[in-house]
Amino acid sequence: MELMSPTAIAGASPSLHPCYSEQAHRHFARLHLAVAPKCNIQCHYCNRKHDCANESRPGVVSELLTPEQAVQKTLAVGSAIPHLAVVGIAGPGDPLANPEAVFAVFRALTEKAPDLTLCLSTNGLALPDHIDELCQHHVGHVTITINCIDPDIGAQIYPWIVWQGCRLRGREAAEVLIARQLQGLDLLVERGVLVKINSVLIPGVNDQHLVEVNRVVKAKGAFLHNIVPLISRPEHGTHYGKTGQREPTDAELAALREVCASEDGETGVMKHCQQCRADAVGLLGQDRGAEFTLEKVAALSVDWQAAIAKRAAVRTAVEQRLAMQARFLQSAARPSGTVRRLPTSAAPTLRVAVGSTDGQTINAHFGHVREFLIYDVSPSGAQWVERRPLNNRYCNGPTTCGDGNATLPDALEALHDCTLLLCARIGFEPWRALQEAGIQPNSEHALESITEILPAVYEKWRKSGQRDATPANIRPMAQSGFA
Repeated sequence: MELMSPTAIAGASPSLHPCYSEQAHRHFARLHLAVAPKCNIQCHYCNRKHDCANESRPGVVSELLTPEQAVQKTLAVGSAIPHLAVVGIAGPGDPLANPEAVFAVFRALTEKAPDLTLCLSTNGLALPDHIDELCQHHVGHVTITINCIDPDIGAQIYPWIVWQGCRLRGREAAEVLIARQLQGLDLLVERGVLVKINSVLIPGVNDQHLVEVNRVVKAKGAFLHNIVPLISRPEHGTHYGKTGQREPTDAELAALREVCASEDGETGVMKHCQQCRADAVGLLGQDRGAEFTLEKVAALSVDWQAAIAKRAAVRTAVEQRLAMQARFLQSAARPSGTVRRLPTSAAPTLRVAVGSTDGQTINAHFGHVREFLIYDVSPSGAQWVERRPLNNRYCNGPTTCGDGNATLPDALEALHDCTLLLCARIGFEPWRALQEAGIQPNSEHALESITEILPAVYEKWRKSGQRDATPANIRPMAQSGFA
């Protein structure tokens, strides 16, 4: 769902924001500016680390920036990465505990990079006091971290807050924080700002309660609910890490997201979050922060006006490609949006996964796939079923392909009900793993039309006794650096 309020302010659109749209995160990059070191609350799961390059989690940065440095970095990144679409401030503390620096950055970027979407992530304590200024600077996306709406649960998560110059603790602190968070949510929705709610899943603390949180934020008009797993490794130095609070399992996280997604209401449940650092750069899951240190940015020559034109051209090209893909998928699907199932006595149906970036040709390498297109093929033709996203690519380049086996379970899960995978190329290791899982890879039809090839591979599968979709002499086309 990507519906906008009719009163949404300029800049409030999910279509370009990687966190607000599963589609956008495959095409557009984001930049987090670390200009907010101070925080007005303490969370048991947080330890803000400055000058740390070896951890990838919220609250961690390698360099703190002044507003001037943040603007300079934005212009440099926006010139080097033309698919940059979003600039956000998410820490390492709370942006609204550092309002002077944050709004100085927003003012400058409104002038020098007016095409970039501005966003902010906050714990919500100071949010109601800054609604007008956020809207004035066209901050169209705000994330509020709401871990509970029950003060007794909040007292187990937040040891203290600083409110009106006083340090509050326990239940009293949680009551004030929750009230301010919900008030801020109401005010933002009234002004047409798209609001994403982040909730940290903490087993034994708020795991059962987050279903109620989901209901409340939906009722108040939140656009998206993002339930993320607690990170509590001892080496991170958090309270939960030191006291042995366990992290949720993947199954627990998936089950809770499924329950919340099934609740009535329009708010979506985000499933592609990477729990980014507060200085992240680039596409989700592909951080390029090391390329844009202060030293490297200072040495760059940037034409920020030319960069605006370049970004506009990239967006137009992406929009055209997505529109083409949408038309293809619509033509392949039945008007009802459902797949016609053959009677059990009819010819069998072959479920096929396709690696494609344009929805028309088999042009994606297995290692680079971000989503699979799923089809059911029978004698009556090919029927598109759905798109299945992957949280992690198998390969991120020649230097990281060796780590790909850690992400194979994601692909195997996505393909669990498929008999055949069509892609442009696939390496020996994933080929073998897929075959062992009962999924037959096929890279014979690289760059060929999906609609033309699906009937042909179905006929081969049927003639081979429905056991193997590819001839015995077809082998994976492995190439160094690719999977």
